[in-house]
Amino acid sequence: MIARIFALLLVVSSLVASTHCWANSIQAAIRDSRRPADQTAQDVLRKPEQTLAFAGIKSGQQVADFLPGGGYFTRLLSDVVGPAGRVFMLETTRWKPDVPLDQKVIDQGYKNVSLEGSPFGQFHLIAPVDVFWISRNYHDLLIAEYGKVDMASFNRHVFASLKPGGVYIVLDHSAPDGSGSSLTTATHRIDEALVKSQIEAAGFTFDGESAILRNPNDNRRLSIFDKKIQGHTDQFLLKFRKPG
Repeated sequence: MIARIFALLLVVSSLVASTHCWANSIQAAIRDSRRPADQTAQDVLRKPEQTLAFAGIKSGQQVADFLPGGGYFTRLLSDVVGPAGRVFMLETTRWKPDVPLDQKVIDQGYKNVSLEGSPFGQFHLIAPVDVFWISRNYHDLLIAEYGKVDMASFNRHVFASLKPGGVYIVLDHSAPDGSGSSLTTATHRIDEALVKSQIEAAGFTFDGESAILRNPNDNRRLSIFDKKIQGHTDQFLLKFRKPG
């Protein structure tokens, strides 16, 4: 009996130590001096520590960062997955100004990061990854002027690009409940329920959500660029998992 209790205590101690080490790696990533000042200034609103913890990003993982937009999360992901991990920036050639911004991540010495450009709504990965990450850009795939994207095919492609048990993280600006994508072009928001239904239709199981970026005072019919709400929008953070 004593031996069993001792073994259990060893397991608990190991788990606590592992969790502490993981939390420290996220904090170290946030403190990385290579991060641009304009990005660190966003931390108070974007809450990267809680976001990365919710996603469960771990050392050694392979992460696809879709439409990284200058690498706010890319740099953080790079540090957390560490030298044994890999971050693939999947940028679109449709938004040419973002490509050199993303290249700066690699130029700054994030050696486990690579960059590839593809036509809008497309991407290529050389092998399945542990995490597919898309932050504040899922809604753009439904804006016709950027390009016509078959969302069912896109999400099936994400599904195929993940390892069994892999995670799909979607963070985006929230539109009014029941609005679908009807306000997306005008506001750059999307209805959370639509995102869930589209992703689950591709074979994913819903694995949880976080309220850390919610703002109940946001008028969700305003454009995210409206000065009355810019930077303070109500945002949803969702996690989906590929079975297996």
